[in-house]
Amino acid sequence: MTYNNKPKPDDRSDNVEKLQSMIHDTIENIEAAEDSLQFTDSATQREQIEAKNERRRESIENFRSEIKDENSQK
Repeated sequence: MTYNNKPKPDDRSDNVEKLQSMIHDTIENIEAAEDSLQFTDSATQREQIEAKNERRRESIENFRSEIKDENSQK
């Protein structure tokens, strides 16, 4: 039996669409977390949610930067 150990070719044709979908999903997560803040009494939980949303916002900026990079390579 032979095995094909060749790496798959790097197909980046749909990267922009995937990144845009990730941005959309992340924005939805931010909104859901912000909605949950109204039901949170704990200051610790509130800080954790706000910190996580800040990391999500940073991720969105990174996704947008990747989209610019992908578009410049075309």
